[in-house]
Amino acid sequence: MTQTALAAALLLTAAAAQAGLPPRGCDPKHDVTAAQQDRLLRFSAVVRQALAESGSPAALISRSGTDLSRFGLRYSHAGIALADGLDTPWAVRQLYYACVEGAPRLFDQGLAGFISGSDNADVGYVSLLLLPPEAAAALAATALDKPVALGLLDVHYSANAYPFSTRYQNCNQWVAELLAAASAGPRTRADAQAWLQREGYAPAPVQAPGWLLLAGHAMPWLHFDDQPRDQLRAGAVQTSLPDSLEAFALRRWPAARRIELCHGPQGVVRREGGAALAAGCVPQPGDHVMALK
Repeated sequence: MTQTALAAALLLTAAAAQAGLPPRGCDPKHDVTAAQQDRLLRFSAVVRQALAESGSPAALISRSGTDLSRFGLRYSHAGIALADGLDTPWAVRQLYYACVEGAPRLFDQGLAGFISGSDNADVGYVSLLLLPPEAAAALAATALDKPVALGLLDVHYSANAYPFSTRYQNCNQWVAELLAAASAGPRTRADAQAWLQREGYAPAPVQAPGWLLLAGHAMPWLHFDDQPRDQLRAGAVQTSLPDSLEAFALRRWPAARRIELCHGPQGVVRREGGAALAAGCVPQPGDHVMALK
């Protein structure tokens, strides 16, 4: 995503990985120095080690993108990291918006590529949610079941898709519906959404400025006709974000482990459980810090 306010707002409403404003707008390329690329690769190796040490076959993985701190958000995009079954260990299966095609696709991406998909090559965050063994095994099997995974993919994409409508879908909503399929076996989007509602999935509404509502008329990946009218009148948009996915999973599986890692000026900082890591990847008492030279 570009650094414009519009791009930030689009990410705020859960624009998918690789999605952006078409040139200028879609899949913009960011200049990364050799030193930054080296640090990102070594950070990816640390994340991969944390996943491997977990012994889990799958993890819910979220990454930071454009700086969304002004909105109180750190993470914009989630996927499923899989120990086996894809081209490389711990590759990520995810939904992304194919800008050239103008359509959503399922995309398997190596962990380093997934982590590098951020505007800020100097400071970045990754969150791993490790479900209990039985739930993790079901999630891995469901994510790797192509008919099920593709069956939950909608052909109509909206960065700010309403979580309880089948009119559109965004990247995080696909993950939410995959969690439903892994837990209860629904094979349609409507069934998955009904299960999510019954189980208390309720993403918090996000305040949307008026100009963003107007922008929806010009952006092919931004729609508001699926959103409840009363929420729109109040200037709010409800959509699936990584925070809502994690909150739901932690309520459903209290034994799930959350590991948050970041890379910044002082190296890699890791924290398991507890509050979120500090802004700027500044280590706090009790954090595990690893140098990245």
